[in-house]
Amino acid sequence: MSANASAEAKTWLTPFNIVSGAILVLGGAITILRFTGGLSSVSNLSHNNPWGLWIGFDLLVGVALAAGGYVTSAAVYLFGLKKFHSAVRPAVLTGFLGYALVVFALHYDVGRPWRLPYPFIVQQGTTSLLFEVGACVALYLSVLFLEFVPAAMEWLGLKKVRELTVKLTLALTVLGVVLSTLHQSSLGALFLIAPSKLHPLWYSYYLPVFFFVSSIVAGLSMVIFESTLSHRYFAHKMDQAHLDEKEGVALGFGKAAAWVLAGYFIIKVMGVAGGDNWHLLGTAYGLWFLVEMIGFVALPAFLYAVGVRNKDLSLIKWTAAWTVIGIVVNRLNVSLIAFNWQLPSSQRYFPHWMEIAISVFIVTLGIVIFKFIVTHMPIFHTHPEYKDAH
Repeated sequence: MSANASAEAKTWLTPFNIVSGAILVLGGAITILRFTGGLSSVSNLSHNNPWGLWIGFDLLVGVALAAGGYVTSAAVYLFGLKKFHSAVRPAVLTGFLGYALVVFALHYDVGRPWRLPYPFIVQQGTTSLLFEVGACVALYLSVLFLEFVPAAMEWLGLKKVRELTVKLTLALTVLGVVLSTLHQSSLGALFLIAPSKLHPLWYSYYLPVFFFVSSIVAGLSMVIFESTLSHRYFAHKMDQAHLDEKEGVALGFGKAAAWVLAGYFIIKVMGVAGGDNWHLLGTAYGLWFLVEMIGFVALPAFLYAVGVRNKDLSLIKWTAAWTVIGIVVNRLNVSLIAFNWQLPSSQRYFPHWMEIAISVFIVTLGIVIFKFIVTHMPIFHTHPEYKDAH
């Protein structure tokens, strides 16, 4: 083997490539098994529990954590906060990949995935919340794609297409906010039809509001979290503007997250009061509810506020990571842990290891695609030919 070939092999045999490659191979094998052997061959889904990890994590968590796209675009293009402009493209890319992988993951969960487009072209179920969610997600994925297009067109050198899509920025931002408001809240509204299945502490007529407000928190925190990881692993791809603005993005989004979390805490308490469920706080489920409320809502709100006041970037970054975990906990509580809570333990759902493997596979696939895009396209830096475009 020549010296050049040996060096090239070493660049490919990195810990990241080895681990991600193994996950992708395993995920590919389970994918083949899923689509040849059916749902029962790889999952513990049943008639009592038709929605499992692929909905609770891949869909509900995925959509919430992909909210950074509409939150950041609205802040910059609608509210005029141009100082956060460097965060737009990474947030849009994260949002686009998040929604694309949500749709990809749905193919695993749907019994007949080839019929996924049926509600739009064969049987229009326009009175169904699921139809509204599906329509909004499909439309918003298209919006995110168009918002991502300028970076791809700069990479490909297609100036005219790039200029056309840039002219649509404001319209796309407005449409993205409207669509996000609709489907983020509607995901919560889906559970309004199951008052006897969802534990009273999580069930509330405010569920659509809870999901929408928490998606804003998720978007703000995810932008900080993603920015932290990107500055650690892709700093060499960033121009001076991105490096200079990272502190302002963390402080600004951290401050916003503190306020939104405080408001979210208040409306969650209103939900408990509205259902007069105070007596349930002393039960086992009640204690877990308090862990979510105090540990993943009140605590990060306080830590964000302290971090912003003291300009402690380290505290803000760790709080963002903790808040992202809190969003995961909340969505899994609503969809899995507090769902079907009255069933005996023998009938309760717990994901098959292959369901978990598929979720890890999808997340890994997103990370690999993100790494490829930011390595080759102008996401963390301004393309030399468009330095004066902003």
